[in-house]
Amino acid sequence: MANSLSAPRLGNACPLLPPSWDVPKEFRERLGDDVGRQRMVQADGHLLLVLHAPPRSGEDHRVGRLFWRNPQGQWKPAGLTHSEPAIAELLSEYERMATEIDTLEDGAAAAEDYFDILTELGPMTRSANNLSTVLEESRLVADDDRLLLLMRDRAYALVRRLDLMQKEAKTSLDFVVARRAEEQAESARHQAAAAHRLNLLVAFFFPLATLAAVLGMNLSNGLEQVDVATAPAPLLVVSGLALALGGVLAWLVSRC
Repeated sequence: MANSLSAPRLGNACPLLPPSWDVPKEFRERLGDDVGRQRMVQADGHLLLVLHAPPRSGEDHRVGRLFWRNPQGQWKPAGLTHSEPAIAELLSEYERMATEIDTLEDGAAAAEDYFDILTELGPMTRSANNLSTVLEESRLVADDDRLLLLMRDRAYALVRRLDLMQKEAKTSLDFVVARRAEEQAESARHQAAAAHRLNLLVAFFFPLATLAAVLGMNLSNGLEQVDVATAPAPLLVVSGLALALGGVLAWLVSRC
């Protein structure tokens, strides 16, 4: 039995388009092995939309979603449910992801949280913008297709929502960063004030500590007899002089 995987690929074969789709040959020739950018392709009354699934941050590869409209106005593939067509299901995927990110934004508090949200919103917003552009171009080509009209309006609302979410997250991030900078500046002011008060205390008591250290040495300086005769007057005089000098020094420090 022959192995179908080893069979040679036909020259006009396209791995992105199902073989059962009766599309113009031009479609298969213009599509490569990768989905490429989002775009619209038309030929002989046929319309092919090459769209992307909602991207995640960090993903280099884009997952393609292809939608074909024949000249009779029939779309393929059909939706997975009877309630929505396939293009609407793709938009629902974008909307669900937007809701997930919106929930994350409600619980965000730190700058890292908002950065992660912006990282997710970036590729998704770009993809939604391109999707909306493709639907608008398709609407101009098939102006009698009400589905394209509805999907275009829905895509526009999605883009608007993502833009608002992105701006809100950016504003919140800027606010958190500004508040953090203000808190750090306030903390620096408190530390500077505490250091200044400490410098004043050191300056005020420095002369007293210096004189006490000098006079406390076990050396004969002639003041012993004066202290014995007039105690405690010498101690009070020296302490008063030291505190006066400390006050002058503290005043000089406070002016710096």
